[in-house]
Amino acid sequence: MKKLLLVILLLTLYGYSSTAPAQPKAKRPNIIFIQTDDQAAWALGASGNRDAYTPNLDRFFREGAYLKNAFVVTPVCSPSRVSLLTSRYGTEVGITDWINPNAEPELGLSPQVMIWPKLLAEAGYFTGLVGKWHLGTQDRFHPAQFGFKYFMGFRAGGEATRDPKLEVGGEVKKVEGFTVDIVTDDAIRFLRDRHNETFFLMLNYREPHAAYLPVRDEDWAKVKDLDPVIANDHPDLDLPRAKRLMREYLASVVAIDRNVGRLLTVIDELKLRDDTIIVFTSDHGYNIGQHGIWHKGNGHLLTKAAAGVRTTDPSIQRPNVFDTSLRTPTAIRWPKQIKAGIEIKETINNLDWFPTILAMAKVDLPKGLLIRGHDFSPLLAGKKVRWDNDLYVEWSQHHYVQTHLRMYRTAEWKLVRDFLNAGKDELYDLKSDPGEKQNLIEAPRAKTIRKKLEAKMLAQMRANNDPVLPKTKAKGN
Repeated sequence: MKKLLLVILLLTLYGYSSTAPAQPKAKRPNIIFIQTDDQAAWALGASGNRDAYTPNLDRFFREGAYLKNAFVVTPVCSPSRVSLLTSRYGTEVGITDWINPNAEPELGLSPQVMIWPKLLAEAGYFTGLVGKWHLGTQDRFHPAQFGFKYFMGFRAGGEATRDPKLEVGGEVKKVEGFTVDIVTDDAIRFLRDRHNETFFLMLNYREPHAAYLPVRDEDWAKVKDLDPVIANDHPDLDLPRAKRLMREYLASVVAIDRNVGRLLTVIDELKLRDDTIIVFTSDHGYNIGQHGIWHKGNGHLLTKAAAGVRTTDPSIQRPNVFDTSLRTPTAIRWPKQIKAGIEIKETINNLDWFPTILAMAKVDLPKGLLIRGHDFSPLLAGKKVRWDNDLYVEWSQHHYVQTHLRMYRTAEWKLVRDFLNAGKDELYDLKSDPGEKQNLIEAPRAKTIRKKLEAKMLAQMRANNDPVLPKTKAKGN
C-alpha cells in the first residue's frame, strides 16, 4: 500500500496525464516565389510559342498548375509589385507608375502598409529577397523594413545585364558576371544555408527587361539564327527591327530558363521538392509588335515612322491595357498538394497572391486588414467553387505622357476609359476579337454593354476611393 501511495504521489508531482502528449505542429511548407521582369505570357514554350526556348520552364509548368488566365492590375513595374505584395491598388498607396529614383527620390512603399512576406516572417519563416525591389531606394523603404531578414540585389528599377552594382551584405558594390547568374547563385546559397529551417525566398530577376543584351554565348546560340514570328497587326510595323528585338528578348528568356533549371536541380538535390511551394510569374506582360508597339503599359510605337525617334518622345507613346501587357506566364508547383498538369482557366490577378499564399502556408490573415484579392487555393486543389472572372485594372501614367486609364474586363468584353484624355476610350468584344483589334466604343450595338461595364468600373473606383473618380454634383445644385 505504501508503495502504491508513493507511485501516485510521484505521478502527481510530475504532472502525469492519461491523455496523449501534444503533437508538434506540422511543418509549414517552404515557399519560393520567382518573379521575372517584363516576361509576356507568350514568351514561353509551354504557351505554344515555338520560338521560345524554355525547356526547364516548360517542364515546371507541366509539373504543377498552369494558370492560363493570370493577369496583373497595372501593366508596369512598381505599381504591379505593390499590388502583388499588398493586395491593394497602386492608387491606394500612392504608387501609380514606375518609381524613378532620380526624379522621385522620396517616393516608395510605406512600411506601414502590410505585405504578406512580413506576415510569413512573423509566423516563423526565414524570409529572403534576392534581386529587384523597385519600391523605393531610401533606407526607410529598404526590404528589411518589410520583414525581409535577408536581402541581396538592387533597390532601383534597373541594372546592367553584366557586372551590375548590387547590395551585398549591406554594401553596394560591383559584382562581376551576368546579373541573371549572380542572383541565381545567391538564391542557391540561400537555399543551402536555410534548407533545414522553414524559409520563404522571393527571387526577382531583372530579365528579360530591356536592355536584353549581353547574355552568355550559350544563351545567344539558342536564338541567333532564329527568324521569329511577329504578331504583325500594324500596317507600318518596322518588321526587321521587331525581329531583331524579338531575338534579343528571347535570348534573355533563355538565360532565365537556364537559371531556373539550375535552381530546380538544387531543390531536388537538397530534397526540398515535396515540401516546397514554388511560384513562377512575371510583374506584367509585354509587346514586341503586337498592336504595333514595343514594351508594356507604357508602350511606344514600333513603326517605320517611329524609327530614330527617342522612345521617351510623347509623339510615339501608346499607353495601353491590352491583354498582352497584362497577362503573365504563371504556374505553381507543390507536389504534396497540387496535381501535376492541371490547368486553371479562371481569371486570377496579382492581388490574389496575398490571401492565397497565406492560406497555403496556414498563416492567419490579420483581422480588419483590408485586401482586394481572393484566395484561389481551392482551385489549385481541384475544388469547384464560385469564382468571379471579372478583372478591374488601373493605369495612371505620368512619365513621358499623362493618362488615367481604367479598365473593366469580363470573359467576353473589355471597356477602357481614359479619364484624363478625351477620345481615348476603347471597347473590345473579346469573344470575337481576342486580339483587341477593332475598337467598338462608338458601335450602336455595343451601347448597352458599355453602360453595364462602365457602372461596374465606377463602382470599383468608388470602393478604392480612386482620386480619379469624376466628382458628382450634389442634388439641388
